[in-house]
Parts: sequence; structure tokens; C-alpha cells
Amino acid sequence: MSTGYNIYVLGFIFIAIGAALSFLYLFFRKSLGEQRLKTATMQAKVIVDEASRNADAIRKEGELAAKDLLFKMRQDFEKETRDRRDEIANIEKRIAQREANLERRVDLLEKKERELEDKTRNLKTQEDALKAKGDDLNRLLLEEKERLHKISNMSPEEAKVLLLSRLDSELNTEKAVLIKKNEDEIKETSDKKAREIIGYAIQRCAVEHAVESTVSIVNLPGDDMKGRIIGREGRNIRAFEMATGIDVIIDDTPEAVMLSGFDPVRREVARLSLERLISDGRIHPGRIEEVVEKTKKEMDIKIKEEGEKIFFEIGVHSVHPELVKLIGRLKYRTSFGQNALQHSREVALLMGVMADELGLDHKLARRIGILHDIGKALDQQIEGTHAKLGADLARKFGESEVVAQGIEAHHEEVEKTSLYGVLAAAADAISAARPGARRETLETYVKRLEKLESIANVFKGVEKAFAIQAGREIRVIVQPEKISDSDAIVLARDIRKKIEEGMEYPGQVKVTVIRETRAIEYAK
Repeated sequence: MSTGYNIYVLGFIFIAIGAALSFLYLFFRKSLGEQRLKTATMQAKVIVDEASRNADAIRKEGELAAKDLLFKMRQDFEKETRDRRDEIANIEKRIAQREANLERRVDLLEKKERELEDKTRNLKTQEDALKAKGDDLNRLLLEEKERLHKISNMSPEEAKVLLLSRLDSELNTEKAVLIKKNEDEIKETSDKKAREIIGYAIQRCAVEHAVESTVSIVNLPGDDMKGRIIGREGRNIRAFEMATGIDVIIDDTPEAVMLSGFDPVRREVARLSLERLISDGRIHPGRIEEVVEKTKKEMDIKIKEEGEKIFFEIGVHSVHPELVKLIGRLKYRTSFGQNALQHSREVALLMGVMADELGLDHKLARRIGILHDIGKALDQQIEGTHAKLGADLARKFGESEVVAQGIEAHHEEVEKTSLYGVLAAAADAISAARPGARRETLETYVKRLEKLESIANVFKGVEKAFAIQAGREIRVIVQPEKISDSDAIVLARDIRKKIEEGMEYPGQVKVTVIRETRAIEYAK
């Protein structure tokens, strides 16, 4: 019985242990499930928080990108607005300049109209006076005819011839006086006449010479470069012309553009700048201004070096730096096709040789020779003859009065006070007149001088005519018994008109009529 009891007890114990183990297993499984659920809940929360943070970051990045795009668009818009505003300002400035030019032209036209009205009134007054004089002359002529017929028993035809010859002499005298008066009035408006003379000189220049002296050719790698030079709506070409002061001519000429302007230094700056822009490939207004400014600085240095080089070659020292720069500018200046710097060098060497032969200071002679045409460096900017401008520059920058007077007298505009002025005029004429120095063959040069002399020789009373100064002056010697002082004034005017009508020539021709009376007696 105890054995059976023990078996029951053991069975009960085993059942209790199994129940306890089952309870523990269920409790542990429940705890493990709760732990897993808690862990999953935390992980889900972490994932949700991370997703929220990522969403905020993505939203912020989108906002920053949108702000950057908006800022860039605003900058582009402001830049384009500034460009348009600058372009409009430039257009308004050009329009204002044109309006000012038009106003000046209108004022000038009104002034000319007033002058024309005054001259018309003066002419009418003179016509009335001449008509009155004509009536008086007719009356006096009749009275003279009757008186002569009574006194000298002359026939009407003989009296008529005598009166007409006397009347012709009186009219010639009055005409000479009137011409002299008009010339005095013209001298009072010398600025206007100077502009007209410059205009006549430009019109009378040969076409080949004018083109070669005022135009530079720039070769292009291709015709498509012309469009880049012009730029959008012509922006590049306008910027280039404003920066250089030179006109850009783009036509049908293949792979080439022309630069036109009367200032040779500016034209050279424009040529070098355009070649650099084409080589660089970046052509826009900002780059154009930068390249042109850089080229101008380099050109100033080059001009100074050219001046120093030429002074060193001829052995002239202690020259003011401004005069050195002005001499360097002459490298880009031509006169009738002859380079002004080489011409000045030739004159300096010629004057040095002639001064040695005459026992004068050859260094001073060379100094005058190299500076004699320095006024040509500024004659396109300042009104006045280049000899007068050169003398003023020499005095301004410390040169002696002998040098200044030699410069001023080399075209006989003032009286020569030293032999150096004579040497300057002679050397200048030799350098300019030698065949080949200027764009004219020996044959055409001789023919032009012969034609100039033949025009003067056809006039009555002319004894001899000489073309000098390479055809820039003609001196006419008249017979004093046939040409009076009043007739000489009229003759000079008639020869001038004949030359203008019958010849083509560069610059201007000076007509000088010389009348000389000599009385000779011999004491025995």
C-alpha cells in the first residue's frame, strides 16, 4: 500500500511539476511576446521619427533649392535690367548729343542766313551805288565827249577809245580796292575760312591717297566673324566705335573689315585692338573696353620709344619728354603719302650736312630739322598751321627762340631771322620734292609743275612764272609798265581761279604776284 501511495504521490508531484513548467512556459512566452511587441513598437516609433526627420530635411533642401533658383533668376533679371538701362541711357545720351548737334547746326544756319541777308543788303547797296556811279559816268562821258570834240577836234570814235581806256583803268582800280576790302573782311572770319580750306584740301586730294591715309584693313578668319563683331543688335560695334573713336565699315568684302578715321594714332589703336579681340575670341562690350584701354597704354609706350629712338639716331639730346612723345606720333602721320617721321629725319640730316658746310652748329640745325613738323602731331586737334603750332610747342617746352623761329619760318609764314630758318625751308623742300618721296611719279610731278607755270604764263603782262615748294607755291613776275599795283591784286585772284578750275592738286597752292620797278642811271 505504501508503494501504491508513493506512486500516487510521485505522479502528483510529476503532474504538479508539469503544471508548474507549463505555467512557467506560458508566462515566459507571454513575457517574451510583450517584450517583442514593446521592441517592435519602439522600432516603429524610431522609423517614424527618422522618416519625419528625412521628410523635414528633404523639405528644407527643396526650399533652399527653390530659394537659390529664385535668387539666381532675380540676379539675371537685375543684370539684364541694368544692361537695358545702360543701353537706354547710352541711346538717350546719343540722342541728346544729336539734338545738341542739330541745335548747333540750326544756330549756325541761322547765323549764315543772317550773314547772307547782311551781304545781300550790302550788295544791293553797292549795286545802287554802282548804278548811281554808272549814271554819273554816262553823264560825264557825254560831257567829256562834247568837251573833247570842241577842244581837240577829235572824232567821236577817237574820243570814245580814250575815254574807255581811262574808264577801264578807273574800274580796275576800284575793283582792286573792292577785292582788298573783301579780303580784309574774310580775314576777320579766319576760323571759318580755315575750315573751308581744309574741306577743299580733302575734296581735292586724290581718291587713292585719301583712302590709304584714312583707312586700315583688318583681315578676318572667316565671314562669320563679322556677325560677332557687330554683336546682338549692334551692341559690340557701337561699343568699339565709342571706345576708339574710329568708324568700323563692314561691307561685302570677303574676310575683311575697314577702320576709317582721320586720326592715325586712334586708327592704329583700333586696328591692334580688333586684331586682339579676333584672336582672343571673346567679343563683348566689357572685353572691348578692356582691350582698347590696354592697347592705348601700350601705344603710348610705343610712341615714346619711337621718339627716343629717332632722337638717339640723329644725336639730339636733352629734349622735353612731351616733345619726344609728339615726335613719336609722327610715325603714324602722313603728308601726301610721305611718312612724317621719316620726312623729319631726312630734314634733320640734310640740315646737319648743310650747316657743316656753312660753318654753323650742326647739332642745332638737326634739332630744328627733327622738330620742324612737330605741329603736324596736333594739327588735327588744334586749329592753325603746323609751322605756327610747332613753334608754340617748342617755346612752351623750353626750346630756344632760334629753334622756335626756324620751325615757324620753314614755310615762309614769318620772316626768317637766322640762317637756320633758310636751311629748314630748303631741307624741307628737298625732302618733299625728291621723286619718290611722295606718291607721285617724276613724270607726273614735272607735268604738274609745267602746267602750273603755263596757266600763269597765258595772262597778259606776265613776264615769267616759277613753280616752287614742290608745286605748293607759284611766283609770277609781271611787267611793271603793263601791270599796276591794283592790277597785280586782280591778276593773283584770276590765276588762283584758273588753277582751281583747271588742275587737281593736294592741299593748296599759294599764288604770289611780284611787280618790281627799277630806275637805273650811270654817273660819268
